[in-house]
Amino acid sequence: MRRAICFLFLLLLSGSLLGQAVRYDEGRKIWLLSMGASSYAMGVDANNHLRHIYWGSHLWRTEDLTPPRPLRDGSSFDPKEMFENEEYAGWGGPRFYDAALKLVRADGNRDLVLQYASHSVSGNELHIRLKDIRDDINVTLHYRVYPSEGVLRRHSTIENNTRAPITVESAQSATWHLPAGEGYKLRYLTGRWAAETQLVEEPVHVGTKVLESRKGHTSHGINPWFSLDDGAAGEESGRVWFGALAWSGNWRITVEQTQYQQVRVTGGYNSFDFAYSLAPGETLETPAFFAGFTAGGYGAASRTLHRFERSQIFPGGLNARPRPVLYNSWEATTFNVDEPGQKALADKAASLGVELFVMDDGWFGERNHDRAGLGDWTVNPKKFPQGLKGLIDHVNAKGMEFGLWVEPEMVNADSDLYRAHPDWVIHFPDRPRSELRNQMVLNMARDDVREHIFKVLDKLATENNVRYFKWDMNRAVSEPGWPGEPLPEQRELWVKYVRNVYEIIDRLRAKHPTLEIESCSGGGGRVDLGILARSDVVWPSDNTEAFDRLRIQEGFTQAYAPQVMSAWVTDVPNMNRRSVPLKFRFLVAMQGALGIGANLNEWKEEDFTLARQMISLYKRIRPTVQQGALYRLMSPRHGEITANQYVAEDGKQAVLFVTRHAQQYNLPTPAIRLRGLDEKAVYKMEMLDGPPAMGRQQPQAPVSREVSGAYLMSQGLNVFLRGDYDSTAVMLERVR
Repeated sequence: MRRAICFLFLLLLSGSLLGQAVRYDEGRKIWLLSMGASSYAMGVDANNHLRHIYWGSHLWRTEDLTPPRPLRDGSSFDPKEMFENEEYAGWGGPRFYDAALKLVRADGNRDLVLQYASHSVSGNELHIRLKDIRDDINVTLHYRVYPSEGVLRRHSTIENNTRAPITVESAQSATWHLPAGEGYKLRYLTGRWAAETQLVEEPVHVGTKVLESRKGHTSHGINPWFSLDDGAAGEESGRVWFGALAWSGNWRITVEQTQYQQVRVTGGYNSFDFAYSLAPGETLETPAFFAGFTAGGYGAASRTLHRFERSQIFPGGLNARPRPVLYNSWEATTFNVDEPGQKALADKAASLGVELFVMDDGWFGERNHDRAGLGDWTVNPKKFPQGLKGLIDHVNAKGMEFGLWVEPEMVNADSDLYRAHPDWVIHFPDRPRSELRNQMVLNMARDDVREHIFKVLDKLATENNVRYFKWDMNRAVSEPGWPGEPLPEQRELWVKYVRNVYEIIDRLRAKHPTLEIESCSGGGGRVDLGILARSDVVWPSDNTEAFDRLRIQEGFTQAYAPQVMSAWVTDVPNMNRRSVPLKFRFLVAMQGALGIGANLNEWKEEDFTLARQMISLYKRIRPTVQQGALYRLMSPRHGEITANQYVAEDGKQAVLFVTRHAQQYNLPTPAIRLRGLDEKAVYKMEMLDGPPAMGRQQPQAPVSREVSGAYLMSQGLNVFLRGDYDSTAVMLERVR
């Protein structure tokens, strides 16, 4: 018996060692990091350079890896340093590329050559210290392995241990190297205001592709996410490398293919207008850069990110509550806010089954239009003679929580705050102060501004039962001057601004544990893993037009989980003067965190009836949509049909959404082949949009039936969609 127990113990110990997330082969100076189904490796060469070795499918033996071998110069124009794939290169020696770190010493010397110095391992974390060949300038590379989620986190800490100051001119979080070769395809998210997260695919050629923001926030134009594949990947198959940068300010990701068939991705702080001074003993930490690999195509890549975000990034992790159904009053009232009007809207919202009522702009200061009042975060006494308590009590009595719109980083020239503190605005002396949307940007890098903003928001949350702040930012940063600061330190504004925004939110959440934050920047201008570590939901776009939202939401979910994707039902005609049926609008919005933004004062009784039914249905499927696995079955980029399927974490429920924006030649809807089901299971199907009374032109062929997972994934499901902007949804419940 004892021998059996000992054998079992040794077997478990062996399995534990094989499953170690961080392993080091001391004899060959190789590290192997294991992230579930993928692995990552690097090693030290004979010149003490830390070089990348491997990134791909799971490896379980360090012995399979070849230590970095010595290289020779290709020619006097092609030094060996160009071929070495250094894990984190300094700009020094014969390195003719954008290195991960560039700095200048007080005496003007800019050469930096980093060598391996030491390392330490703590659980799933690896820290490798690099040091300049002469000076006591250190860089610690931080690696955090998430074995259950299949993701690797990297960032760096730069430390000046010399006796003189240095200025950092470029500080990147990480460089990722892909297997050498050609034919790679890059996918990224681009767009503009009201057209965010448009998915772009293009081949990778020799040269450098720069994805960046210079606007002081994440930006509508480019999102800090990428994926690369070897040219053969599809939605559900093929090798895909992917990553996302956690930074809400100026960032940069470069995707480069060299003349030597190397492909690498480097990301971190944007080096444009960047400088960061380090006095002796000071450090600079770069943002986290998360990445992963899958052999299961684009769909598996996004599902990996979604699981990781839900468990490791979003506030509350896996214990976070499902996002409540929200109503926002902006489109109903704009700036014409008062207590009676908001109470009337609250009554109508509560009758629909709404759970969170959010009052938008216009409740504070002299805010009767967008030209005044911004920055004066006190309740307008004419609109709310007794403060917010009467409205909040009314909302709470209706069974709803209360939320409030704020834009704390901005100020109007016509405001008490600006009249008292014109110096608090980001500006250059004796130069114009641009006003976009009639507002200027407060210098959040200043500690006094940070403390002021924290105090006004803390006061609102303390004196009122506010559960939710919709935190907006309706313009980008321009004229980035910081009068009063020494010239070299002024360019630290880009980093310190974002850090102080993070600090304010962190302190608010710590002091008010039930307070939730929505990140909004004129739509999707601030969506990244940095702000999502502090926000419960984000606003993907000011464009709520349902057909446009199909493309926006498809791009958004490449990088971010549906749980945090706020999606509203609003009135028509909308952004494109297009009038889409209410059911279509609901079924598009129900694929994220459902909200209502319509003017309920203008709705007809049949609109309320349909809305109640759809909200009730949404609550039945909400855990599956928000916390399940997303399968993109048919893309709005490739035809008239869009089909998305969500499968619950436990596999007991699945939901299919299908929309058809146009029909030509009387062609039927093609069969929709589902994914992610258990082929041996039997599922009961239920049509969620119901009989003709709910707008269906004719009933789906049986309303309820039982079908095997094998049939649904091989033969598929036939749905009846006819004409323009028709839609349907199907719920599958596993019965055996």
